[in-house]
Amino acid sequence: MSTPLFHVGEATVFAKEGQFTDAMPEIVIGTVDGPAGHAFATMMGQTAGHTRMFAVRDCNQMVRPATMMVSKVTMKSSAYVDLFGGIVQAATADAVLDCVIDGVLPRDRINDLCILVMVWIDPRCATDPNLDRADLYRTNYEATKIAVGRAMRNEPTLDELIENRHKVRHFMLDPQE
Repeated sequence: MSTPLFHVGEATVFAKEGQFTDAMPEIVIGTVDGPAGHAFATMMGQTAGHTRMFAVRDCNQMVRPATMMVSKVTMKSSAYVDLFGGIVQAATADAVLDCVIDGVLPRDRINDLCILVMVWIDPRCATDPNLDRADLYRTNYEATKIAVGRAMRNEPTLDELIENRHKVRHFMLDPQE
């Protein structure tokens, strides 16, 4: 294998009006023989409330590169676990596979790489009787593709961060502060 690879990326894709389906994955992509691979292997155990699972497109269709998902929010209901291990799992796996198809991830290295994805699902999704499952899929698919691309391109660059240092504020900060 070549030099260990370690890239990180993140993205936010907002829900359509009236939904709690915002997606904000944070991703580590690395070689299986480097720090990402070590982290991947040690995440095989479960932690109460923070289920970890492979990203699969469907039964017997685990995506390559091997991708491990972990929730950023403590899972307190089976409804939440169902969303994580259903719609969001499929969206994540489809996005990773499409990144291989699109050439964002190197096809010739898919068995040398692994991906860790921290996934956030708003806890209100699990109890929302009007949950738009298609929007939950859309936001997670789009955000995962963006995050993988940013990770592989090392974005944002330091120059971009410096240029935007006084132009961009975190969207949750009150502009009056």
